[in-house]
Amino acid sequence: MSEDLAEWLSDSNEVLNLQLVRDAEDEDVLQYQDQQAIEPFNPSFTYPIFGEHEKIFGYKGLDIQLKFASGSLRQYLSINYDAKITSTATPADEIEGQLYKFIPPDYTKSELDFKRIVERDAETFKPLGEKIGSYVRSSAPAKGKSKGKGKAKGKEVQVDGNGEIKEDEGAVVFEMYKSTWSTPGFREYHRRMQLFILLFIEGGSYVQEDEDSWEFITLFERRKRPNSDIFTYHFVGYTSVYPFWCYPDQVRLRLSQFVILPPYQNQGHGSKLYSTLFASMLSRPEVAELTVEDPAEAFEDLRDRNDLRFLVKEGIPSDPQFNVGIGEEKRSINSRGEWEDSIRKKYKIAKRQFDRLLEMLLLRDLNQLNEEQVKRYRLHVKARLFRFNYVSIIFAIFFFFFTIFTKMILGSGSRSICTAQTEKTQDTADADFIGEQEMLSQMTPQERKDALAKTYESVVEDYERILEMTF
Repeated sequence: MSEDLAEWLSDSNEVLNLQLVRDAEDEDVLQYQDQQAIEPFNPSFTYPIFGEHEKIFGYKGLDIQLKFASGSLRQYLSINYDAKITSTATPADEIEGQLYKFIPPDYTKSELDFKRIVERDAETFKPLGEKIGSYVRSSAPAKGKSKGKGKAKGKEVQVDGNGEIKEDEGAVVFEMYKSTWSTPGFREYHRRMQLFILLFIEGGSYVQEDEDSWEFITLFERRKRPNSDIFTYHFVGYTSVYPFWCYPDQVRLRLSQFVILPPYQNQGHGSKLYSTLFASMLSRPEVAELTVEDPAEAFEDLRDRNDLRFLVKEGIPSDPQFNVGIGEEKRSINSRGEWEDSIRKKYKIAKRQFDRLLEMLLLRDLNQLNEEQVKRYRLHVKARLFRFNYVSIIFAIFFFFFTIFTKMILGSGSRSICTAQTEKTQDTADADFIGEQEMLSQMTPQERKDALAKTYESVVEDYERILEMTF
């Protein structure tokens, strides 16, 4: 592209500005550190909308405003620019037409209409579905009275049985609601919030509404208006899970999407949402385990931290069996293998995730000055990495033929049957260190030894990073 044409290019991540808008009355009472909730923010990704290069051609001074009523997520679209190219040979990209493919058609381009929508929805909107959890944060310092630039989390405060604040009238309540496609009004609401999946999850895509079994947990900030009985709700994020049949009579929940919007990130809300999902899963006898579909690194870290803290809280490192059998052969038939299986099934954690969690907890308690302990730990981890590589080969072959069989019997669109689901997570990344083209089965003994040593060092280094941010 010539320099003359290049000046008409805009970075779509930079020119698309998003904002959660509250009624003026609700904005005015926000305290200093809460202002970020109403400030504009940019997407992380726009390639699903504007192409893989994330560029928009044909404009100078381009500014795209996509605003959302903070609770109902009804949308306002504004497209402004200083100049638009007039060449018919190289016409400007169609912006609104592209966005129209991904957002509900009931958006408005009238600022006045949007203001009225925000005012109305602030008083009438209520989250959809069944409330399954809540937590409370004390509010930040009063507006204008603090010069701190950090994102204060605030202390936890008490609520009564109805979720009402008991101690601090300045506290903010966060509530989580479970919904399905059968929840009245949720399909329409989901069509408004699903855009955030494309904009903030790399490789994210919309779920199919004709797949009836999807489950969702939405997270909202709830505030009480001063001198009023009105509670306002403001969208924070959500997660979606899909149940797959698990032999013989249970389901395996697969977490598919998980997003916390930028104004609420790095404040612990993701951990609260995940732990609520985890607790809900544990309470359901029909659920065998929770798996995760192709998670981003940031989510993988969040999951690891919460799972580790949960196992410590449950006293797993204090169990007499915790250090038994480390580094021994025939692990699958010894007492340690039986102990691990019983704990894993009790807490419904996917096997490879559970193996990694135990390895991290073992490393946490490892006496680095004890050569025998270090050797046993190293053998324990390497044995798992070696087993995983071979199991991956076998499973890939099995899954290939099983998929063909399933399509022949049920058709390619069926999602009602699952195999022993594996996760493309950090545990599968262990094998990536070795490399897809260097399968252990194809290596000489010395090459295998060197590859495992390199993989072990990388795994332990990552374990240390996770442990440092967790405890």
